[in-house]
Amino acid sequence: MDFSILQVFQKDLTCSICMNYFIDPVTIDCGHSFCRPCFCLSWQDISDLACCSECKGTTSQRDFKTNIRIKKLVLLVRKASLRQFLSSGENICGLHKKTKQIFCEDDRRLLCSHCSSSQEHKAHRHWSVEGAAEEYQEKLLKKMRSLWDKYCENDRNLNVETITVRSWENYVNLRRKTISAEYEKMLPFFHEEKQHHLERLQKEGKEIFQQLKESKARMTRKRELLRGMYEELKDMCHKPDVELLLDFGDILHRSETVELHMPQPMNPELSTGPIPGLIKRLNCFKVNITLDCDRTNSHVFVYGDLRSISVGCDPQEAPCIAPRSECFLAWGAQTFTSGRYYWEIEVEDSWNWAFGVCNDYWKKNNRNVQIDEEKGLFLLGCAKEGIHYNVFTTSPLLLQYVPRPIGRIGVFLDYEGRTVSFVDVAQSSLICSIPSCSFSPCLRPIFCCSHFRPETN
Repeated sequence: MDFSILQVFQKDLTCSICMNYFIDPVTIDCGHSFCRPCFCLSWQDISDLACCSECKGTTSQRDFKTNIRIKKLVLLVRKASLRQFLSSGENICGLHKKTKQIFCEDDRRLLCSHCSSSQEHKAHRHWSVEGAAEEYQEKLLKKMRSLWDKYCENDRNLNVETITVRSWENYVNLRRKTISAEYEKMLPFFHEEKQHHLERLQKEGKEIFQQLKESKARMTRKRELLRGMYEELKDMCHKPDVELLLDFGDILHRSETVELHMPQPMNPELSTGPIPGLIKRLNCFKVNITLDCDRTNSHVFVYGDLRSISVGCDPQEAPCIAPRSECFLAWGAQTFTSGRYYWEIEVEDSWNWAFGVCNDYWKKNNRNVQIDEEKGLFLLGCAKEGIHYNVFTTSPLLLQYVPRPIGRIGVFLDYEGRTVSFVDVAQSSLICSIPSCSFSPCLRPIFCCSHFRPETN
């Protein structure tokens, strides 16, 4: 391509954000194109719609494919510019008066053919300058994609930790009130035990809060390092080819170092601790729950990210479940309109389960239902995410920062008190309570499960 033609293409091949030729170009919904790094860096902190800097059009998409046509055109223009330099008078070897068309990777120098075969350079790794420039550009782009994935991973983790830090003190205070209320139902004899329990909870809560803040600070520092390294790679990509080759240095090695030791979110857990006499008191209200024969053999999925819970999905729409899976949704035959009731459920060491009480709305509308708002469904659930287990309650959907309950779990419904509580029977401890429930006139037990049960010898 004649170098004089470059001016014709320059505007169409220039990113309006960085004002350089495109690198890894992407075209967004409105049709305008940008460098992928410019797009990422400009709109990463926008949670909803991003605005095009050209036409002010909006897009919610983030993962665009590379515009191959524009990328090839930019490559042609860069090659034309490089050839223009290589054939110019400033690229002549002072010793042999030959153009320097060879790149020595060991010394990071441009050489003429005579220099490259000399005693000083003949054992070194040599490339054609054009081939080396194209290869190094691709190495940079590949590393940038990897680095951006790490940046986004760290950002997600930072968001999780930020939310936990913001809610932690309120959660601990609410748990203190809940446990204190349980002791108030007991004899004054346990007053000293109550104080010890609450003091342990307060101390543990403060220690975990400090750990959470330190974890968040580590992720914030990592965010700055990853972003800084990404911008350095972007700047390197924008350099003219010869300058890129000569200045490349150890940038890939430094980038790999920055990607190491990615901080992970904490999985904070408050120890539950036994409450003396709790199970004995609740057994005064014990009832036997029988499952309605209208048991639904449909798949039930509890998503670990807690954005929603899907109950009663059609089997044909669900993923393949292993033969040893247990997947069902069932209701208790009994209904409650007043009073206090207690029953127990055996969960063993399983996960992806949820149970509690619900109103008849859920029995009538149990197919493809998303639990994302308060609709008379009061559950304790357990979902696995990675290597961690999340314990949560619904109405509203909230994480409970306690260990995953194993074995027998008790459910206590206090209709007049507008409370549903869950207890670890073996530990005689309170897992959590859902206070101030808006009960409808008729409640019934509900149990849903979708988990894989390992074989036992």
